[in-house]
Amino acid sequence: MHRTLGVLAAVALGVSSLVTAGSAAVAAPAHPFPADFPLPDGFQPEGIAIGSTPTAYFGSLADGDLLRVDLRTGRGEVFSQGPGTASVGLKVDSRKRLFVAGGASGDARVVDARTGEILKSYRFAADSDTFVNDVVITDEAAYFTDSRKAVLYRVALGRHGALPESHTAIPLTGDFVATPGAFNANGIAETPDGKALLIVQSNTGQLHRVDPRTGVTAVVDLGGEVLANGDGLLVEGRTLYVVQNRLNTVAVFALARDGSSGRLVTKVTDSRFDVPTTVASFAGRLYLPNARFTTPPTPTTTYNAVSVPKR
Repeated sequence: MHRTLGVLAAVALGVSSLVTAGSAAVAAPAHPFPADFPLPDGFQPEGIAIGSTPTAYFGSLADGDLLRVDLRTGRGEVFSQGPGTASVGLKVDSRKRLFVAGGASGDARVVDARTGEILKSYRFAADSDTFVNDVVITDEAAYFTDSRKAVLYRVALGRHGALPESHTAIPLTGDFVATPGAFNANGIAETPDGKALLIVQSNTGQLHRVDPRTGVTAVVDLGGEVLANGDGLLVEGRTLYVVQNRLNTVAVFALARDGSSGRLVTKVTDSRFDVPTTVASFAGRLYLPNARFTTPPTPTTTYNAVSVPKR
């Protein structure tokens, strides 16, 4: 059964409306796209994904629930119950499938974004020293990072996007060196030319360019910029957005086509940021969930997502 979050979010004018399931409807805000909107109490959001329609998907660190929100209204519902373990980074493909990283469970799953049905599950790591963190989908495969291991997990896509029965582990070599016990590889994206991948290493603040066939890495030249607390990545055209979670900042870079270098354009901050973790975009705006890592999580802790104009 879907669990409905009947909330209309605060809009740019600072006006908010609340709708409770079964109650009379309250007048919708004048602007069709709220600038921020609440997520369920205790949800503990981390990942966000937005496709070609005004729908955002969020994953819960608390129990793995998946939430679907209409960006036009801020209304949402849990459409897929979690496995009791975390849902971390996620992406949605053109076939309305969500690829979901499973965190410390060492796994991932693919979920029908319309029905919530689990289409496939993949076990990447069986030991306790794992944290499957984020995912990017290319034309050929979905690639997952592991923040505890120097490895990428590749889920190859077959004809018409067919999901395979197994995966391939690709060791990361070259400049990328994982620090034992630290939080290493985190957000992942594709280079503008589509020939390589980009991975941010949270503990070093480095951005790495990765050959997806060999796993060989090279540090991206960012002109001396260090991506401390680097988390979610988003590449659109030749623009790279890097969420620096505990710094409450989104760093914006102009990238070389091959992703080997980048130039800082600006840093976006906002008073509404409360440890945002990941980023997606729609209609000229960036959307970020506030993970609130500096606030102890409880079943009644409040959470929200915010949007800012693209820079």
